[in-house]
Amino acid sequence: MLFALLCALALLWAVTVPAVGSSPRSPDSAEQGSVVVRTDQGRVRGLSHGSYTTFDGIPYAAPPTGPLRWRAPAPPAAWRGVRDATRPAERCVQMPAPGAGAIVGSEDCLYLDVTVPAPAPAGKKRPVLVWVHGGAFLGGSGSDYSAERLAVRGDAVVVTVNYRLGIFGYFGHSALGAAPPFGLADQQAALRWVRANAARFGGDPSRVTLFGESAGALSICAHLTSPTAAGLFQRAVLQSGSCLTSFPRGALGPATPAYEPFAAQADVQTAGAQAARQLGCTTGGGDEVLACLRRLSTDRLATAQLMQSFNRPAFDNRLLPVAPGRALASGRFHRMPVMLGTNHDEMRMFVGLSLAAFPIRTEADYRARLADAFGPTAPAVEARYPAAHHASPALAWAAVLTDRSFTCTTLAAGQAIAAHAPGLPLYGYEFNDPHAPVLAGLPADPGFPYGAAHGFEMPFLFPSVPTERPLTDGQRALSDRMVGYWTTFARTGDPNTPDAPPWPALRPSSPHTPSVLSLAAEADGIHPVDAYSAHACSFWDRLSP
Repeated sequence: MLFALLCALALLWAVTVPAVGSSPRSPDSAEQGSVVVRTDQGRVRGLSHGSYTTFDGIPYAAPPTGPLRWRAPAPPAAWRGVRDATRPAERCVQMPAPGAGAIVGSEDCLYLDVTVPAPAPAGKKRPVLVWVHGGAFLGGSGSDYSAERLAVRGDAVVVTVNYRLGIFGYFGHSALGAAPPFGLADQQAALRWVRANAARFGGDPSRVTLFGESAGALSICAHLTSPTAAGLFQRAVLQSGSCLTSFPRGALGPATPAYEPFAAQADVQTAGAQAARQLGCTTGGGDEVLACLRRLSTDRLATAQLMQSFNRPAFDNRLLPVAPGRALASGRFHRMPVMLGTNHDEMRMFVGLSLAAFPIRTEADYRARLADAFGPTAPAVEARYPAAHHASPALAWAAVLTDRSFTCTTLAAGQAIAAHAPGLPLYGYEFNDPHAPVLAGLPADPGFPYGAAHGFEMPFLFPSVPTERPLTDGQRALSDRMVGYWTTFARTGDPNTPDAPPWPALRPSSPHTPSVLSLAAEADGIHPVDAYSAHACSFWDRLSP
């Protein structure tokens, strides 16, 4: 099992989750006021914060509990009167933060939050952005991301979504047949809710942008290639994740297996049969086994071992007929404007989390990790990334993994999109602020600076993501630019505005062209770069089978 790898991935969401019971939407009482909107299911009362209003905890599907556990999301029940929508719902069941005891969250968790700017002129419809949170398909919550900055500065409606996680979202069993990955099905149900209700919040249901980071970006890759997502969104933004993202063997610790984010349905069903035996549900046929499993308490299922056994969405089903990477490579994806990018030092997040358990102090340590990951091609990798060219062997290892697993695979995904849809609006970025605030909870190591690591762009879009210090004046200016780019893309399918540095279209067919926009806070920090050359992608192209 990918135990060490998945533990580190689970830590990724843990460092950004507020304390249980807290909310990033705690308004000043003097600003509070109620606003009522009618949805398809009934009226909801939100909370005015002056320049924006939040509607939290709106159900978009029925609670997936009891007999609805491990079923596709069902429509939510209607209600009478006015439903209070001033507080977020519980997050979906997930692994607790390291050192915590009880599990976190509830199975009754299929809710979303809507942030709306102050009322627009009559008849104006704003673009809608739907955020899919990251967290290795094991953790996180839509309510961790307060969206007022995107909503107010970008004049957009922003929706953040909860979806089932771990064993509750990605379990498989032969008795379920070719069931879809339930967590991804939840996200599509949320998009159907947005299509039906966006106009009621002043949004334009024909201009829906799906955006997400890490596992959220992997989710968007899935929806880009999913036949059942047709017509549910019109633009896509993938942050630090693509249809081709993968980790080599030993990426986070010696002998940890290679990691692919999607799994064949048969493999997930085999794991499900093993879990059923472990849980004592073996009597009778498939229906009896499922009935037994559905009677189990949440606590029996939400163990670290079981949650980590089911965090890869399955393909070979109606939602994902083939692996998303194969679908993208063969041209089976929805045509729409796409923005995709990575952070300059992605893997420093993961390596930094693992150094206490798996230190890389010497060149011999580094060489051993290379041999574990790349076998007979390790000497070629070391020649391209000599430890002496980096401040430490650990930073050299992080550079290898950043280029191999994130930057070059993302550019390759862009190449696949462009090859099959050459006229498609396609934009690439690299977040490259070397002094970005460190996400709260990461271990400090003076000899291992995090730079622009995985997830470090999120506080520039969502002010609720906790960091060790606030943004500087220069970083707030960068945040303003990023919010402008993201929301302009949502509005028009092109991130460019007259008052911002120009963002060229990504040109993967000319890989050495500076067409990836570098985003940094220093003077002239926003400019096109040749990311393909800077991250040695021609080397990795040759090394790949």
